[in-house]
Amino acid sequence: MASLFINPNLSPTTTTTAAITSFLPSNPSRSFLFSKPSFHSPQQSFAFRTLTCSFSRRPEYIPDRIPDPSYVRIFDTTLRDGEQSPGATMTSKEKLDVARQLAKLGVDIIEAGFPASSKDDLEAVRIIAKDVGNAIDEDGHVPVICGLARCNRADIDAAWEAVKFAKRPRIHTFIATSEIHLKYKLRKTREEVIEIAREMVRYARSLGCDDVEFSPEDAGRSDREFLYEVLGEVIKAGATTLNIPDTVGYTLPSEFGQLITDIKSKTTGIENVIISTHCQNDLGLSTANTLAGAHAGARQVEVTINGIGERAGNASLEEVVMALKCRGKELLGGLYTGINTRHIVMASKMVAEYSGLHVQPHKAIVGANAFAHESGIHQVGVFCCFVSLFLIVPSDGMLKFKGTYEIISPEDIGLSRSNESGIVLGKLSGRHALRSRLLELGYELNGKELDDVFWRFKAIAEKKKHLSDGDIEALISDEIFQPQVIWSLGDLQVTCGSLGLSTATVKLIGADGVEQVACSVGTGPVDASYKAIDLIVKFPVTLLEYSMNSVTEGIDAIASTRVVIRGENSYTSTHAITGDRVYRTFSGTGAGMDIVVSSARAYVSALNKMLGFRNATVSKVANESSQVIT
Repeated sequence: MASLFINPNLSPTTTTTAAITSFLPSNPSRSFLFSKPSFHSPQQSFAFRTLTCSFSRRPEYIPDRIPDPSYVRIFDTTLRDGEQSPGATMTSKEKLDVARQLAKLGVDIIEAGFPASSKDDLEAVRIIAKDVGNAIDEDGHVPVICGLARCNRADIDAAWEAVKFAKRPRIHTFIATSEIHLKYKLRKTREEVIEIAREMVRYARSLGCDDVEFSPEDAGRSDREFLYEVLGEVIKAGATTLNIPDTVGYTLPSEFGQLITDIKSKTTGIENVIISTHCQNDLGLSTANTLAGAHAGARQVEVTINGIGERAGNASLEEVVMALKCRGKELLGGLYTGINTRHIVMASKMVAEYSGLHVQPHKAIVGANAFAHESGIHQVGVFCCFVSLFLIVPSDGMLKFKGTYEIISPEDIGLSRSNESGIVLGKLSGRHALRSRLLELGYELNGKELDDVFWRFKAIAEKKKHLSDGDIEALISDEIFQPQVIWSLGDLQVTCGSLGLSTATVKLIGADGVEQVACSVGTGPVDASYKAIDLIVKFPVTLLEYSMNSVTEGIDAIASTRVVIRGENSYTSTHAITGDRVYRTFSGTGAGMDIVVSSARAYVSALNKMLGFRNATVSKVANESSQVIT
């Protein structure tokens, strides 16, 4: 079921359909809900949008058609295209966690990876297919699990081997169609490309996969007549979805919308498939192009959480979904999705932490500034949460009815209005108060996870009078969104200054509980600490990136550190688009009131991710060897 559009005037405890309908005419009929009635007050208009969203249901999944022509499938490629971002490598466990969150979000299709990239990627996609691809929720929804493959048999075999365990498996295969790609990348004629595309779609279907997506790479710059011909041939071969990529983010919304319109009218057999969009953000137009494509007739949109992806990224799931939610019925022909928007914030935070690609403050929907404003004309003594998405206006209208200027509310995406909660956390706050605040921030923690955060919270609270939401979220990142613990930071002592070399003494605790201590000197306290850690871990790495930010204002602010490393005997994988071998990099984050401790935590986190990846690879090879022997 589509998510409930929550009336911001109602508290979480009273947000029910019955409460929402209090603004509507008595006993509204079904025809009222799905027509465009006139309203006597802005409250009725706002509540109408609220209620009609809650009545939308996800139609039955059929690979090559959608029973409801207004429904738009959400195809999430965070785990494939998003992970191609430099430094965004995730472990298999992290990918599985993200896939579970995407399923909770209500994503229709999860592109779990590029199985031919490496054995590790194939195994990660297989795990997701077996787990998430068979987990049917209470509404009967289970996401399609998709694997990417270039147009060759080896790639398609790998993709099928990975996704075939899902209840709804899909193979997504592609080949370039633009002249520049044919000449310089493929070095093939148009006739050769048509034959390859046709044969590989047919081959994918022959494996037993009845859901095959085809993409003509760089469609935005392809010759139109050639594009129509390629698409017509793969439809005959059995493709069920045709994805139209703006691979280099080159087109404008008017151009991309017209491209979809032309494909609909000039491609033979197009009525038998779903049209999809995949828009890159090189010119900052990915969301606009995606919406233009949907308005023109595309009924699947390919997106990523936080808009991550190579170069400037992809169309952002949260932007596309919330735009459809706010304007879909009004200006986009009644388009809607099955996304439960209340899980957007949690998905955004999880992907940011696991990928190491943090969201810029001014990012639409999920940026830190999207629902915060310091202007007095907005606040007038009360909390108002309207910045990037809202007009700068006096808050008198807001006090009377929040729908006056608020096009979406924080609650719509799973974010609480902290100033309305009445909870101020400090050193006397207990576990229950912390858990309540965490729930409002979108984190549902229990058991050991809650205990770990609570004791870190108490330690910080002894030094700070009050902890802000930013402080709490930094602690969450440092405790919850961390890789498998191979080493943990015990004690750290440094001396530094202008008199002599900086020195560091570090104690690390292994997974077996054994403590090891090392000392080193360096050009500064962080350098000395990292060198001491290297003496214990004994795995040579190169530090590629180091950055630090203050979470809040003040001298007692918590520092958040991010590092990116690469092992000297580094692991590689095949890039899906270019075919090049690329080095895997591993990111880590840490938080603490001491900047050196924060830096050490981040470095250990990155090392844990890399060593965990290495151990999983070694274990898999050992298992395969033992099976061959027996």
